[in-house]
Amino acid sequence: MSKVFSAHAVSVDGYISGRTPDGGDEFGRGLGDAPMLFDWYFDGDTLSKVFDGFKLSEPSARFFDAIAARVGATVAGRTTYEHSGHWGGGGPHPTARLFVLSHRPAPEISEKQTLVTTGVEDAVSAAREAAGDKDVALMGGGALTSALAADLVDEVILHQVPVLLGAGRSFFQELPEHVRLRLLESIPAPGVTHLRYEVVR
Repeated sequence: MSKVFSAHAVSVDGYISGRTPDGGDEFGRGLGDAPMLFDWYFDGDTLSKVFDGFKLSEPSARFFDAIAARVGATVAGRTTYEHSGHWGGGGPHPTARLFVLSHRPAPEISEKQTLVTTGVEDAVSAAREAAGDKDVALMGGGALTSALAADLVDEVILHQVPVLLGAGRSFFQELPEHVRLRLLESIPAPGVTHLRYEVVR
């Protein structure tokens, strides 16, 4: 069976945005001299084999491409979808179909995207079907939290950037109970450390 995982760049203190609630500092933008959370996508000399325009360090490219090649479908939360400009009617992955998890209508949904309003279980189920023998990627702290609470997540991958944002939008939200993780892989790279965890059941 395909796996369900989440992969996101985070600060050391777990934030994915700056302090503005409207997403203006999303992903660390607007933080003066502090590094953006996705600088490592473009600061290297190795082209990604999956994402056009991504130029990473060699260890980041190796790790990132291995993860990206696993993805057959993506489930994104509504806030992530809105803050990402609806991905221009496509999705965050160049070949994977996007499923948007939301509790309200989304008239801007394109024919290349699928809106799911009946909960994370249905969104992950539909994404699994679309993914075939590949994996399902979760995007957004809300989607990840809901999927963790429903015991649907197999792996949590954090691209940890060496900065303390101090405040902003936290990636992890409150869970009904603790979730145990086992570290499977830790890859240090320029400007980021890639951490891959297994959810322990």
